[in-house]
Amino acid sequence: MSTTTTKDHVDHVDHVELRSGAYADSVTLLQVSRAVQATPGVVAAQVAMATGLNLEVLEAMGFAVPPASGNDMVVALRLDADADVAQALQAVDTALTPTRPTTGDTTEAPPRTTGSALRRTGPGGAVALVSVPGASATVEAMDALESGHDVMVFSDNVPLAEEVALKTYASSRGALVMGPDCGTAVIDGVGLGFANTVRPGRIGLVAASGTGCQQLLALLHHAGEHLAAQGTDGVGVRHALGVGGRDLSAAVGGLATREALRRLDADPDVDLVVVVSKPPAPEVAEALARDTDALATPVELGLLGRGQRDLTAVAEAVLARLGHDAPDWPVQGADESAAATGPLLRGLFVGGTLCDESMLLATEALGPVRSNIPLSDDLALDPGELIADTHTFVDFGDDALTQGRAHPMIDPTLRNEQISRAAADPSTGVILLDLVLGHGAEPDPASLLAPAIEAARAERPIPVVVSLVGTDLDPQGLSAQRDALVAAGAEVHLSNASATRRALDLLSNFEGKAS
Repeated sequence: MSTTTTKDHVDHVDHVELRSGAYADSVTLLQVSRAVQATPGVVAAQVAMATGLNLEVLEAMGFAVPPASGNDMVVALRLDADADVAQALQAVDTALTPTRPTTGDTTEAPPRTTGSALRRTGPGGAVALVSVPGASATVEAMDALESGHDVMVFSDNVPLAEEVALKTYASSRGALVMGPDCGTAVIDGVGLGFANTVRPGRIGLVAASGTGCQQLLALLHHAGEHLAAQGTDGVGVRHALGVGGRDLSAAVGGLATREALRRLDADPDVDLVVVVSKPPAPEVAEALARDTDALATPVELGLLGRGQRDLTAVAEAVLARLGHDAPDWPVQGADESAAATGPLLRGLFVGGTLCDESMLLATEALGPVRSNIPLSDDLALDPGELIADTHTFVDFGDDALTQGRAHPMIDPTLRNEQISRAAADPSTGVILLDLVLGHGAEPDPASLLAPAIEAARAERPIPVVVSLVGTDLDPQGLSAQRDALVAAGAEVHLSNASATRRALDLLSNFEGKAS
């Protein structure tokens, strides 16, 4: 362990220490940081794995960080000058100490591996959810597959070759691998990961896209509620099988998508299947179209790409297939006097598919835009430089920005910092954001985003447009989240495509707009 205590701040003391060989997952460390920061005398606390990204964040906060490796845990504390460092460190140790559940009356030893735990349940039925560092996820997922179970791999940063190996093995056994980086699934109405709570129904989704799936869930739920209020049978979702955002890439070839389609086609309680995806490889999209034509159940394809429909248009097509008109998608906080304050659009997203969708729409109106998940390689932003002198879109959920950190739907710190940076740039004319609700997400995300929006608008009235993805049944409460954002000065849309078009409309009216 190495320790450094400095008095670089007039009224504060900084204490930084490295704990070699210590490990906890990013969500646990986020919770530890928040618990320690609530300790009397602690001004700021960051407890994290010493990844390059996390060290950059600490340096930006003004901490002097010694050389470290990704296998070290870094504890960085900023304390009042008269605070007790030992007491703060005790708070860290207490928060890091795991609480073990009681085992009841059983004398059976707890299982030591994923496979041994699953073999106790017997084959079939249970789905194994794997949420460990990406480097370890394949071992656990393969253990579950060999035990006869389907797997949802929540973990990101899993090598592509390992994803192909997992899905090839699963395909040979008639098993389903959802993921890696599968954030959302609904199985017979039961949500996993970040899933939203939605009306039950007879629609089945296959999603090579986490937040794209959530956008469809939210739109279809809203439409179903609207229809039910009119006395019409509403629409709803029975299953939403996430397959991971790379499943329709050329390397993976849609292995999990084909298995998911086979299962939904065989389900007598599914009347319509919808496939939603980030931009797929063209040859895989063509093969998918052939596969779906051979199914007995009708399929609606929602594959993002140049010249393709946006997700809201896909939802409206689903409603039309079922014989329903689309409702008006709600918008709150619209200000007709709002005007862009500069020539450039800044899109800052927690959802990769929502970022993709907005980029595609923006490119049609503005020409090429730069991003850390660009539509072409020549438009790539360096992960360490997330702003440029042109229109920029950033996905804070991309693997490069989540190494050693919780997903931004859980920890929005990096996105909030970038909102401040974008607002300070006089060329920023409109800020476009998303906020995604769901069971695994931050319990009150608007309470963290609203202050960032208020601060961004404090110096000048920069229009902030937000797509709020969720339902009235989600634990965060759609109405409460919407109201908090509107009170902060944002214009809030349920449809991400609608929010993007509104941002583009505001930008188009800026005098002297840069192209």
